[in-house]
Amino acid sequence: MKVFKRGCALVLLMGASTAHGASQEIRAMFRPDPAQPSKNVFINQTPNSGYCANYPTQCAENLTFSIRVPVNFNQSRSLIPGDGIPVKAPANWQRLTVTNADTQEAETVEIRITGIGSTYRLSHSANELTGVTGPIDAGHRALWTNSSWVYAPEPCRFSGNMPLSSHTYSFFWKTPVEAPCTKYAAYSIPSIAFETLDFAYELRTPNPLGMSSGLYTGSMSYSIGPTSDFDFGPLLNPDDASLDLDFVLDVQHTLKVDLPPGGNEVSLEPEGGWAPWLDAGRKPRRIFRDQPFFISASSRFKVMMMCDSQGGPYCNLGSSLGDTTSVRVSMTLPAGIDGPGNGPVNRIPLNFNNWMGPFQPGIYVDRKPGTLHFELEPSAIDFLLRPGKNDRLRGNITIIWDSDA
Repeated sequence: MKVFKRGCALVLLMGASTAHGASQEIRAMFRPDPAQPSKNVFINQTPNSGYCANYPTQCAENLTFSIRVPVNFNQSRSLIPGDGIPVKAPANWQRLTVTNADTQEAETVEIRITGIGSTYRLSHSANELTGVTGPIDAGHRALWTNSSWVYAPEPCRFSGNMPLSSHTYSFFWKTPVEAPCTKYAAYSIPSIAFETLDFAYELRTPNPLGMSSGLYTGSMSYSIGPTSDFDFGPLLNPDDASLDLDFVLDVQHTLKVDLPPGGNEVSLEPEGGWAPWLDAGRKPRRIFRDQPFFISASSRFKVMMMCDSQGGPYCNLGSSLGDTTSVRVSMTLPAGIDGPGNGPVNRIPLNFNNWMGPFQPGIYVDRKPGTLHFELEPSAIDFLLRPGKNDRLRGNITIIWDSDA
């Protein structure tokens, strides 16, 4: 018996948008983990920049990822006391479709922005603008009616302290809902600009175990500016009008079948061996072999049997004396892999030149035992085991495993 395996690697790529503006690649990977077979999720591979690059411990505790893009916001006029700067991020879940370039299968990815931040730069030091003496943070606190920018106004939430200088102040706020979070100037500010756009995000990705191999592409585009997705209010205008998020999701599936040593040589025998027939002429009720194998699988697959056949669904064994007989072949798969009809796979028949499947892992199955069952029919036993008959029948059976079910 020969066992052929066709492994697969699935790469999910969302290509760059053609729209003008800022762009950012987000990369994630799925690779089966034998230590966590039920963890069927993509792992974010995108390097943190901005807030989480500076404060990795805080972000790791909150499972937060952040990105900094070079979008600047410049004022349209000087600020006077009472002017507000409303900061809003697209915090609601949004969906995009990604398509397999080879099969045209479509999947859905969801994303929401869970935090927003930047660094503002003043034309004069905060202490000069407010007349406050003492530490530089005192001037920044006094500059706004509702304290410094580290304290997020409702409905935004505090995330942690950020760097500051006499002329600059960095902030990063959590955005649990999609609504403006507004700071109000307590003093006149001749010139203020916000340098860079920081944001944190959360993803919902498809179940990689149910996806076909191939490249999936798609993109999410956000608008930037007054009344847009990313909005710093009417007094601050961005130098880019859009932000395109281009995703690269790398799915590295596993399909591997291993036979134990000598497992490619299958000998069909009665239960208990041949002695009762040879010594006492007691004809066996069954002649068979249950051949174990070990399978690792993280994506759906199909199975086909190839062999010498006389036109029927079964494989044939033959001898130099001209005797022939057919062999029934079936397969049992380990728990965690469902077959056609979404049920356990127990002795499912394998027929000549006919794909059987799909077989769908519900979790990553790592080197779990399955069985190929080979058995002669009772009529074949009666035909072959006759007085004076002495023969040996042989045949080749090939089992093909294909992950592209």
